[in-house]
Amino acid sequence: MAVSDTLRQLRRSFSTSTMLMKIIWVNIGVFVVLRLTAIGGIFSGNPDFINAVLGYVQLPSSPGVLLTRPWTLLTYMFAQYDLMHIVFNLLWFYWFGTLFMMIATPRQLLALYLLGGLGGAVLFIAAYCGLPMFAQHYGMLIGSSASVIAIVTATAILMPDFRMNLLFIGSVSIKWIAIITIFLVLIGVTGNNAGGEIAHIGGVAVGALYALRMKRGHDITAPFNRAFDRMANLWNSLTSAAWSRSRSARPERNTRQAGAGSGQKTAKQHEPTCSRSDREVLDSILDKIKKSGYAALTPEERQRLFDVSRKIK
Repeated sequence: MAVSDTLRQLRRSFSTSTMLMKIIWVNIGVFVVLRLTAIGGIFSGNPDFINAVLGYVQLPSSPGVLLTRPWTLLTYMFAQYDLMHIVFNLLWFYWFGTLFMMIATPRQLLALYLLGGLGGAVLFIAAYCGLPMFAQHYGMLIGSSASVIAIVTATAILMPDFRMNLLFIGSVSIKWIAIITIFLVLIGVTGNNAGGEIAHIGGVAVGALYALRMKRGHDITAPFNRAFDRMANLWNSLTSAAWSRSRSARPERNTRQAGAGSGQKTAKQHEPTCSRSDREVLDSILDKIKKSGYAALTPEERQRLFDVSRKIK
């Protein structure tokens, strides 16, 4: 009973958390499952079992193998196996993701995370297929680094003069943090993890494209989110049809139906909404950021931006 209550509470906490925290919790969940799988394999006398499992989670460098495991285009960017890898990535994502959410919506955060990961995957596979340095080599890619660095790059371009306090260093503009991070990525191309660093460059490219297009009033995540909406609408229509058929197959009491309807109405009445005036304020502030940068905002505008962005889910 205690286990079921805990799981129910975890599901409730996940469903009510922000998009930023949802992505973080998914990464942590996958990491825990992979680690528990490795421990189970060791105790059962099969320590190599985790390698077989990772083979179905990591992104393969071979297009032929990828065709047999297309889901790895998505799973690799939510999976980490090394402890320091996940700690570094999620801290970076939390810090910059929090700043990114001051000027963007949760849907844009998720879409850019996915697009950054896909950009890293495409460049990783292209490098192994086209560069002589990877000839006769086979690689596997795992980790959210490409997705995270896309968020870092976009945030640094859109809010270049926003300052962060670093331990032992002090206040630093995030543009310099991003520049140093990208520089280290470029240096890493000559190291042992060349394929992974090339994937990071793909994330940088996607983040820069998003930010530069946003400054001109174009959102590259919009088509991505529209595709998600179509898939969600299709899924809802299919599940609604199945639910309607199951209800029509058995009689229900009128009092029960009335109660369900009134409950739905009450829930809808209490659902948080963003007013039209809030939308107009957000649009005007974003226009100012595109023209003059984040630093041009007054303290009142920054607080208003933060307040309004929290209402938009």
